Amino acid sequence: QLPLPGSRLCLYEDGTELTESYFRTLPPQTELVLLGPGESWRGCASDIERFLVAFCSQGDAVVEAARKLLADERAPRRQKLLADLIHNLSHNILAEGREEDKSWFEGVESRFKSKSSYMRYSCQSRIRSYLREVSNFLSNVHPTGREDYRRIIDLMAERLKAMKYNGGYFDRREEEEAARLCTTEGWFSCQGPFDCAACPSKHSINPYSNKESRILFSTWNLDHIIEKKRAVVPTLAEAVTTRGGREVNWEYFYQLLFTVENLKLVHIACHKKTNHNLSCDKSRIYRTQQAEPRFP
Repeated sequence: QLPLPGSRLCLYEDGTELTESYFRTLPPQTELVLLGPGESWRGCASDIERFLVAFCSQGDAVVEAARKLLADERAPRRQKLLADLIHNLSHNILAEGREEDKSWFEGVESRFKSKSSYMRYSCQSRIRSYLREVSNFLSNVHPTGREDYRRIIDLMAERLKAMKYNGGYFDRREEEEAARLCTTEGWFSCQGPFDCAACPSKHSINPYSNKESRILFSTWNLDHIIEKKRAVVPTLAEAVTTRGGREVNWEYFYQLLFTVENLKLVHIACHKKTNHNLSCDKSRIYRTQQAEPRFP
């Protein structure tokens, strides 16, 4: 059936609309798209949009078709594309319990009954490891400051215990949105290198979706913007040694070490291990002294 009057021809590759003179200059086998009134074509972008619609609305059918193509595919590049597609669409994101998604829990200790409880624990483990690093630095502190350093570690440990080691950062069931780094479905977005406002590659992952994504997520880092080993901990050690009667603002150091005030979630490719060359805010190292009231 011929299209209605007002239809146009355009190039498949970029949507350029053809005039009669332009049409006569085209080489043989040029791919064209015939558009009816009101229709538009933006080249490959339109194909991608159509695929994304199918991707979201007919995921199972797309996976099945991709598996059939992969079975006979021999070109490595096409194999990789098809395998990645199948991986990204083969998920059971909304499932929480072991019985709902047994494959997700393969290799996970039996004490974890839900995905969220395991993800919360994995975040808590990272935060606990930071506390151990701070504690292990005690031997490097000057003897005159060790007692104060030890006291601050105890205060930090007490605060972390009360905050449940900030495990909510990875827990999609965390009710307070500001207290988690993922959506309610479990999608995490890379926040970019320490010296960038956002991730230039738009990395994202959902470790709740399948076993492979759960394992891959373990390679993502909670990166200290002001570095823990090079800056924060040495500055804390110096502060307790040279305080001269001033009170160390331990809560400032707590925020730098254990909270998203100084932590960015980053894909491994965005984790720059070079020296950040950033230092603690000198005005916040000690508590502000309240001036004594003066009376006339």
